Amino acid sequence: MPLTNRLKEHRARLGVNQQELGSLAGVSRQTISQIERGDYSPSVTLALKLAKICGVQVEDIFTYQEEESHA
Repeated sequence: MPLTNRLKEHRARLGVNQQELGSLAGVSRQTISQIERGDYSPSVTLALKLAKICGVQVEDIFTYQEEESHA
């Protein structure tokens, strides 16, 4: 998957669980869980909101890597 994240690390640093982070961000615990597992790519707005809550730049949490093409 081209989008990876370190949300779980930043959430742990804040000392909040998935439910609490979801409440702060206005989303469900399940959404936070799906983002952390890499099963869901958040909207730009949600990614920015999560970064602001964590007190970091969005690039500190989310990394995008182009998939290599094997031509």
